[in-house]
Amino acid sequence: MNVLEEWTALVCRELGIDPARVDRTAVLDLTRDVAHGVARPAAPLTAYLMGLAQGAGTAPPDVVERLSRMAKDWAGADTGANAETRAAADASDS
Repeated sequence: MNVLEEWTALVCRELGIDPARVDRTAVLDLTRDVAHGVARPAAPLTAYLMGLAQGAGTAPPDVVERLSRMAKDWAGADTGANAETRAAADASDS
């Protein structure tokens, strides 16, 4: 068992979550897409918001795919508010 598996198992146990329900690869892929497409600080925030929506039962079944697509689309729009938001987030991240 590697560190990530151990940590995931420990957190799941602490939070009362069945580890079989955790798609670690999907979450890591999503946070990678958001970090690269939007801004690094947006990655953990997005994962947290997705978790809140999952817990509330309001997340669509394809939530990971939708959010990844949104992040990739955001990355492709390098003008206007998206570029300003990314620059501000990157500056605060340094």
